[in-house]
Formats: sequence, structure tokens, C-alpha cells
Amino acid sequence: MSTGDAMSTGDAMSSGDWDRLVDRRGPNRGDARRDALLQAFDGLLREQTLDEINVAEISRRAGVTRSAFYFYFESKALAVMALMQDLYDDALDANELLIKAEGTPEGRFRAAITKLFDSVDTSPHTYRALLEARASSATVREMWDAGRADFARIIAGMIETERAAGRATDGPDAGAVAAVLLDLNDHALERHSLGSGPARDLHIESLAFIWLRTIYGSSS
Repeated sequence: MSTGDAMSTGDAMSSGDWDRLVDRRGPNRGDARRDALLQAFDGLLREQTLDEINVAEISRRAGVTRSAFYFYFESKALAVMALMQDLYDDALDANELLIKAEGTPEGRFRAAITKLFDSVDTSPHTYRALLEARASSATVREMWDAGRADFARIIAGMIETERAAGRATDGPDAGAVAAVLLDLNDHALERHSLGSGPARDLHIESLAFIWLRTIYGSSS
């Protein structure tokens, strides 16, 4: 799947787009059997790693047949992506905070990064499962990369706008800068979900500082 397959050249991938990619049935959240499967899967991920869980176990706990799982999801990895819907929505909201011309850049960066950390803290077991799914599934990696490319494109547009207005400093290609900054966010969230790295507040403070210095050339 290319970036173009996942989204248009305009806005970021919507919740409906996400559902169509991860769910055989398309955007049908609220389906009782689907919800039961995801709730059972979420419960199992609190107890075991993704690799340790099998589809039969998910289906049995959900009280449905094994074939029902495959009616909705092609694989465990794509079911993880369905569980990540709230985190994806939070990432969209964080992206919006970054590009809005409201408040100070420092305040926007800190608020956006905090929102991402809050989302991971809500369900760290799911985020850890995402890391497993991304490592084992080419489809999940392609979806992840497509979403990331979309976010980077939007942030690059913000950087270019700020440079043109004389508020941001000149520097390397804005797309490359945006991609590297998102890489930093991803690595920080991964370490945080695994319980390593700096304390949460220091992680957020340091990331906001790096974003601010990189784009605006100052820490205020």
C-alpha cells in the first residue's frame, strides 16, 4: 500500500479511512460481535504478548466462533490496528494542535506531545502490541508508514508556512525535518511504553525543546 492508497492528498486519513484499512467489514464500529472480539483481545493483551495469543483464544473469550474473527479481521496484527483507533484519533488531534496558529509554538508543541504520551499511558499494553505487529506484519508497517508520511507532509507544510512568514529559521528540507521530528516522537513513545528512558515529564519537556529549537531556532 502506498501513501496514496491510504489517503487523499488533502486532509489526514480519517477514522472511516482507518476502519476500512483494518476491518474487512469497513467502518462499522458498534457491531456487537466486533466489539466483543476487540474487548476480548484487549483483555488478553493485558495478560500476554501478541505472539502468545491465538485467534481461537480471542474468539473463545469473546463468545463467538473462530470464523467470526476472520469475518472482521484478516489477522491479529490488523486487529491490533483496530484497537489503536483511539490512539490514531489522538495523533490526529495532536497534529492539529501542532499546525494551529494558536498560542505560542512552545505551548502547542508541549500540548501535542503531552496528548500522545497520555494516549499511550491509557493503554500501554496495546501500544506494545502495535510494536510487535509492526515488526512482524508488512501490512501493518505499510499502514504505519503511510500514516506517518501523511503527518509529516502536514507538519512540513506548517514549517514552510512559518519559514515564509519569517517566524521560523531556514534549514534543511521541511519534509525531512518533519519526518525526523516524528521519528523522535515515535522512539520516545516506544521507550515510554516499555518503561525505559527519561521520566515522562522530562521526556515531554525535552521533545518540546527539540521541536522548538529545530523549527524556530530558539527555546522561547
